Amino acid sequence: MPAGITPEMTELAQASAAWPFEEARKLVARLEKRGAGKGDVLFETGYGPSGLPHIGTFGEVARTTMVRNAFRLLTGDKVKTRLICFSDDMDGLRKVPDNVPNRDEMAKFLGKPLTRVPDPFGSTEGSFGAANNARLRAFLDAFGFEYEFASATDYYTSGRFDETLLRMLAKYDAVMEIILPTLGPERRATYSPFLPVCPRTGIVLQVPMIERDVKAGTVTYLDPGTNERMTTPVTGGRVKCQWKADWALRWVALDVDYEMAGKDLIDSVTLSSKIAKVLGGEPPEGFNYELFLDENGQKISKSKGNGLTIEDWLAYASPESLSLYMFQSPRSAKRLHFDVIPRNVDDYLTFLEKFPAQEGKERLQNPVFHIHAGSPPPVERIGSEEVQLSFSMLLNIASVSNAETAEQMWGFIRQYAPGVGPSTHPRLGALVGYAVRYYHDFVKPKKVFTAPDETARTALTALDAALAGLPADATSDIIQFQVYEVGRTFYPDTSGKAKSPDGRPGVSQIWFSTLYKTLIGQEKGPRFGSFVAVYGVEGTRALIAKALKNELAAA
Repeated sequence: MPAGITPEMTELAQASAAWPFEEARKLVARLEKRGAGKGDVLFETGYGPSGLPHIGTFGEVARTTMVRNAFRLLTGDKVKTRLICFSDDMDGLRKVPDNVPNRDEMAKFLGKPLTRVPDPFGSTEGSFGAANNARLRAFLDAFGFEYEFASATDYYTSGRFDETLLRMLAKYDAVMEIILPTLGPERRATYSPFLPVCPRTGIVLQVPMIERDVKAGTVTYLDPGTNERMTTPVTGGRVKCQWKADWALRWVALDVDYEMAGKDLIDSVTLSSKIAKVLGGEPPEGFNYELFLDENGQKISKSKGNGLTIEDWLAYASPESLSLYMFQSPRSAKRLHFDVIPRNVDDYLTFLEKFPAQEGKERLQNPVFHIHAGSPPPVERIGSEEVQLSFSMLLNIASVSNAETAEQMWGFIRQYAPGVGPSTHPRLGALVGYAVRYYHDFVKPKKVFTAPDETARTALTALDAALAGLPADATSDIIQFQVYEVGRTFYPDTSGKAKSPDGRPGVSQIWFSTLYKTLIGQEKGPRFGSFVAVYGVEGTRALIAKALKNELAAA
């Protein structure tokens, strides 16, 4: 729940342009239109457990939670809210995912509900669907999400959907009029909103209904294997709905107020909304977010296993950085690959650094407000300058020192800030571990040092002399000034765009690129003065000496 809700904060939220508040205001308007009656607001997210838990599913829960918290702030937390994470685990297994073991054995269960398909990973959950549900819940729990988990299998078989299923049977023709125009001739001939679960094979059947009895609450179809007439109730888990009808069924049965969906589901949202109205319900509010793309610009797929998994991201970065990735530009398509991780980690740290000094309106716009429900943690600072180490800084320290362990990294950090460690700075401790792992797996294999040309050799020699003349207690700002002075001499900006505060010509970015390529082996890096302060003046001078001898490039 957003912390410290005050009338002033609620008033500021009314005008905030942050997208969670824009979404929350739609819910406030929905409440005002509806008037008294329902006592709470229900948020929902959907999950299809036909593949391993997908990072996009986490994104949907994270973003929905941000809207939920924004709604609480807008209403002064006077309206009860709930979030249901609904798993469509009664869906039939349509194909065997590419990224699971025992695929041939799993293929024997095609067509059966996911909760009746054995888990190929050999878990004790009882089924593939249940195992994937458990994986999702474990992760959401680790993030501290406040939610209720719901299983389609449980809801169908327990009778919780029975009333709405009978209503759909009564409105069968109207539902068909909505769906049939969107289908091709072949699919139109076999379509039915109801999918009977075959008592003979256990398969979820896609067959046409040849008879319906609204009074009895039954449908009749031909068993595709025996051609026998089969009559079955639509209640008690004996049928499942086609997914567009199923989505509408869920909205109406649960009275869902808010659910977002991917841009690829815009047409489905439209059709399900029409069906929901036919059933006497009101479609939920929501918006369509853009899709995640892999490194090749292809849509990420659970079954293909392309792109990053939740576990992939958390192996190299904090949960908060993943939440930031989900918060930023939800309506823009974004690449989801390992190379986006460092930027999101450092952007998160930057937003966290800014938050304490910001006023109310700016705070509501800051992503960390939404990531942490209004209460972001304090910044962990080290050294006499009270700095917050960035991920890129740690990656560069790892790069120049060839660090293989976190303890090696702490050795350099303690030179700058004696006495610090994982026990005194736990979040920095986690960041150090992420940086070492990321460096080893992604930076080290691509690290290439550039031999300095004549201009670079002269400039590096001058920088070495400038560093040698610094006092022992030189701050990062003093070091950065010297770096600029050397750069101004040998790599002046000739465009006239970059100027110093005193009006003198600025420094070309070629200078900083040269520093990174010759001393660190990378195209980019952090503020160089800060790097020298943490890595050490003498350590940096030793790097310069190696670069001038071509030892780094040769290695």
